[in-house]
Amino acid sequence: MSNRIGVAFEHLVDIMKTLRGPDGCPWDRQQDLYSLRRYILEEAYEVVQAIDDDDLEALPSEVGDLLLQVVFLSQLADEGGQFNITDVVESISDKLVRRHPHVFGEGQLDTADEVLVRWEAIKREERGGGSVLDDIPEVFPALVRAEKLGRRASNVGFDWPNAAGALEKVREEIVEVEEATVKAEGDAERSSAEIEAEVGDLLFAIANFARHMGLSPEVALRRASEKFERRFRAIESRIESGEASNLEQMDELWNEVKSLEKDP
Repeated sequence: MSNRIGVAFEHLVDIMKTLRGPDGCPWDRQQDLYSLRRYILEEAYEVVQAIDDDDLEALPSEVGDLLLQVVFLSQLADEGGQFNITDVVESISDKLVRRHPHVFGEGQLDTADEVLVRWEAIKREERGGGSVLDDIPEVFPALVRAEKLGRRASNVGFDWPNAAGALEKVREEIVEVEEATVKAEGDAERSSAEIEAEVGDLLFAIANFARHMGLSPEVALRRASEKFERRFRAIESRIESGEASNLEQMDELWNEVKSLEKDP
């Protein structure tokens, strides 16, 4: 099995070298590290979509497309003399061994939470200290970054003791949004900035309440958006046909569709 994997992977690497070669593909030869960024994101999202759809038939192809981006990036870096695909594979292999001393070395960790705390501690040691918030990419989706920041801070004890505490913070932030909204009647420009800040605090609190509940706020919002889209599409034609002409009637249609679904 391992030999088959090695042969298949080497074949993929060779294909990419050919595509980038003098007699290769004009489009592939035109790409650089920066142009590949959008494709990396797109392919990652398509993998997530296949998982969400439970589409195991499409998943191998989508994972392959994502793997291609790794090989493509490595080929470009190899041409520039920075690193190659062997460096990439060796780097992640070494990292996995180094950050799992309870498996490949001495010591014992019994829970997933203990493993995560130890992982972050080793990571910080490798960086030579610094803040626990270092190296959290600013390009992360906002909810993902909020969750990550909260998780990192929790590793040094700066966190609510439980989900109830996090939920209470959500309630506090809702009150502050309401207060900022009342103030908006006086100075629209100043109040707009204040409301934005308070809404941001509320979203941050919600993201970290989700974290305490073992949920991904990004996934939760995506599923809520999909649910809204599905339900709205179900009533859209009925609204356009004149079946509902005001918000109250639209709400009745919405609740009708909602009652037919199993999802909450």
